[in-house]
Amino acid sequence: MPISTSFAARLLPSLPAIIKHFGTPFHIYDEAGIVATGERMKQAFADIDFREYFAVKALPNTTILALMGQLGFGFDCSSLPEIAMARAAGACGEDIMFTSNNTSRAELQAATNTGCILNLDDLSLIDKVKDFPDLISFRYNPGEEQRGCDLIGRPLEAKFGLRDDQVVEAYRRAHARGATRFGLHTMICSNELNYEQMINTARLLLRVIARVRQELGITFEFINLGGGIGIPYRPHEEPFDIESLGREIRQVLDDFVSQHGGPAPKIFLESGRYMTGPHGVLVTRVINRYSKWREYVGVDACMTALMRPALYADAYHHISVLDASDRPQEVVDVVGSICENSDKFAQQRSLPKVDENDVMIIHDTGAHGHSMGFNYNGRLRPKELLLTEDGDVELIRREEEFERDYFATLNFNRQVLRLNEPSNVRVLHRRTNHETLLLEWLRGCSVVGRIV
Repeated sequence: MPISTSFAARLLPSLPAIIKHFGTPFHIYDEAGIVATGERMKQAFADIDFREYFAVKALPNTTILALMGQLGFGFDCSSLPEIAMARAAGACGEDIMFTSNNTSRAELQAATNTGCILNLDDLSLIDKVKDFPDLISFRYNPGEEQRGCDLIGRPLEAKFGLRDDQVVEAYRRAHARGATRFGLHTMICSNELNYEQMINTARLLLRVIARVRQELGITFEFINLGGGIGIPYRPHEEPFDIESLGREIRQVLDDFVSQHGGPAPKIFLESGRYMTGPHGVLVTRVINRYSKWREYVGVDACMTALMRPALYADAYHHISVLDASDRPQEVVDVVGSICENSDKFAQQRSLPKVDENDVMIIHDTGAHGHSMGFNYNGRLRPKELLLTEDGDVELIRREEEFERDYFATLNFNRQVLRLNEPSNVRVLHRRTNHETLLLEWLRGCSVVGRIV
């Protein structure tokens, strides 16, 4: 949906100056909005032993992660680079929850070495953890008991988590390997706007831990409801009711303690989209207009900078045009430069009529925007900016460049394994030709290092 009145009031008057200095395209995030959302979440759960573990995959930028740390949040990580970023932002030990799937032994060991909370996805991984931690969690897949969603898939089809008949055995094996502290995690849906779905998830997990406790005599420190709290991308959608979630979770925990005895487990969330999604926009400039079987507006950003509309059939991002409120409307497709017909930010959208150099603002890109970027067709990802609470604009990630980024992996020590030689000798020497030729040609162009 359109960005908040507060964000718009602080961003839009300054946008021409920002564009003049930084160029386009870029993602820009609202520090004040992110902090306000974090404080609102903490207040909603003030009566509960609660912690948010920000999903790093949503916006993996150390400046943003530092904000989350200042709010007292932990970090949900699904890879070693994400753990490294969380640690660079000041996190350590149990500030980090490592929730990955199809995880290698090397990744498991490296994650364990950091002292983070290990959240295992499968029974087979238990014996692959060399140094088993004292605190362990498992991801649970409820199967038919809970509905899923298009983003994650139906639980019966999802690649994540333990089946119901595997849960007790998982904790039995973990306890046998030395674990004495336990948690349980699930994530069933994504971009959920109905808070009652999260209440149902809490009840589900509490039933599971009650059963495991009865069979094995172990207690649980926490249940992690996962991420999945949504944001209203479309103008007519209502925002998620975080206050009702906090209030009703309190009642669910009280009922659990009354029935099964205490103490109540802590409640964890791993929200990403909810925390940052509405507080970012992709600013892009119109570079072409086309009239084909449809009317097309071409901008200088591509789906390499925002993949959601191409990846998910019904994904929507609101689009506005800077200083165009008095213009007539037209129906257009808004497209990038990738050689794929899915490279569209909007299809058959009614927007103010635009010309070349007009500025378009694509809303709700503060989560899963830049982080899902890629380099198909040699397109480079844009810079990230932060509109600070003081009203400054700070560069928090530079744009990708041909030489430093895209062609960097073509500069390597060439290795040839002579399979036809008995000794299988490796021949090593420096390979520079291809990279040198590429860069010499590029340096003769005016576009070196720019997003084109």
